[in-house]
Amino acid sequence: MKKDLVVKTNRLNQAFQVLSLAEFHIVQLAIVDARDTGTGLSTDLPLKISALRYAEAFETTRQNAYMRMKEAEETLFNRRFSFFDEDGQLVKSRWISQVKYLDNEGALEIVFTPAVVQGISRIDGVKEFFTQYLLSQTAQLKSIYSSRLYELLIQWRNTGKTPIFSLEEFRARLGIEKDQYKLMSDFKKRVLDLAIKDINEKTDIKATYEQHKQGRMITGFSFSFKHKKKEISSIKNESNISDLFLKLTDAQRHLFANKLSELPEMNKYSQGTESYPQFAVRIAEMLQHQEKFMELLPYLKKVGFNSK
Repeated sequence: MKKDLVVKTNRLNQAFQVLSLAEFHIVQLAIVDARDTGTGLSTDLPLKISALRYAEAFETTRQNAYMRMKEAEETLFNRRFSFFDEDGQLVKSRWISQVKYLDNEGALEIVFTPAVVQGISRIDGVKEFFTQYLLSQTAQLKSIYSSRLYELLIQWRNTGKTPIFSLEEFRARLGIEKDQYKLMSDFKKRVLDLAIKDINEKTDIKATYEQHKQGRMITGFSFSFKHKKKEISSIKNESNISDLFLKLTDAQRHLFANKLSELPEMNKYSQGTESYPQFAVRIAEMLQHQEKFMELLPYLKKVGFNSK
């Protein structure tokens, strides 16, 4: 079973971009598969994505997946995005530098550009902050706008509240071009309200938005969201909790903290401005307290902790 985890640096997640839904899905699959297979991403070696893989991930037919990927072959190569670097300078980049459609295999081979590879592979650096979510959370969303909005919201998972996005910035991040939905009534009806409805029905969060004005003109939006409640398995039958907690060494705490930091179920404990190593250090500190140890025990078992 694949981990199904999409991880990007916040810098890449906040990029101004225009992608179709099929192109967005291909980028997601590339990120997930590069992590799950352990091959990683490279500016030299192509990554292969098959129509069967696409069909399984997004619950469509193999023929439909084949058609979507074939259509995305040419357009994805020409897509560009832009972001602000560490010095606040605007950088423009393509998504991919090379693409090849393998007709006999029903698959795409793509090579990402350096900006994309860095935006995905630098998540382990202590200076980079990241956004992560399960691919399955966006797999059923109907539009690129709801998919992108979910990505932007989930970056603020820890607070459940975003800063105010200026209207121009928000449109650019959703991938809305200047000649699209110029009237605010059209933008809200055909993009924003539909995206919120889609997210609330099909993902793990429920979101609302607030519009901000200067005079009578709407100049920006901010969002609040809450995670839908999930039942966590009970551990009342663990009679040896105290013994397990006391026997856990410092080395074991840090070992399992590193494993827990990449577990999708731990997302709710993560903070929007911390890297994986920083998250792991905080988890190790949590495991020093018996109450938190008991709370995290179901997740510890998932990463190999033996309670016997």
